Amino acid sequence: MSEHTSEELDAAREAAQQAVDTATSWDYSAGEAKIADKLREGLDAAGVTLEQDEFDRLVGEIDALAQDENAGTPTVRAAQPR
Repeated sequence: MSEHTSEELDAAREAAQQAVDTATSWDYSAGEAKIADKLREGLDAAGVTLEQDEFDRLVGEIDALAQDENAGTPTVRAAQPR
């Protein structure tokens, strides 16, 4: 069970989404390793964490934008404050 309020979780999700938006606009054609580094950097700066499955999904979707730029920025489903 989460020790965080719904407001804290919403704020964490929004902060994580900003990190995803930054990683997406940074250079999504850089490859998964660079995207993962940039996303991890943004999450660390925002003070939020993602479950590993969520992190991997987002990195994969950002990387896929190199093939389909019209797909749009991936959406964070859940994040938690550190």
